[in-house]
Amino acid sequence: MVKIALQITCRLDNIEELRPSGSEFRWCLKFACCNCGETSDKWNYICADDPVRPAVRGNGVSHFVSKCKLCSRENSMMIIEDSIQSFTQNDQGQFKTIVIFDCRGIEPSDFSAREGWVAEAIEGGKEFDEVDLSEGEWEDYCDKIMQPVGIYEIKHKFERIK
Repeated sequence: MVKIALQITCRLDNIEELRPSGSEFRWCLKFACCNCGETSDKWNYICADDPVRPAVRGNGVSHFVSKCKLCSRENSMMIIEDSIQSFTQNDQGQFKTIVIFDCRGIEPSDFSAREGWVAEAIEGGKEFDEVDLSEGEWEDYCDKIMQPVGIYEIKHKFERIK
């Protein structure tokens, strides 16, 4: 069992908080097999609200199960409950862990932010649902604070944690 943290950083303009929409949020990832090193070329979605049959090893339930095309090993991943965090205005300029995955036989190799984010404007401004970060940035206008809002320069990395 290896725990991998997904960390992001970005620039928030007039945004106080950026967060996944909840347990129904779909994490879009690519994977590498830890057994043979094969890397997936397709994007896969993992959702905490969508448990898959019991894990191959053990009695737990996984959120993603796949069979490696190269070595035929069955691997799984689980989103660790209560690990999902927000990225706030105070986190700018550094990477922050926003979710932790329990990986068994695979590790995430790439992440795509895509849609399903929630952004809250500063000073009690509007909450924007269904923010789409597929293009790597997002812009809108908050009529409560009478200012443009935006999310830019999204970067990510994966870190092994203990």
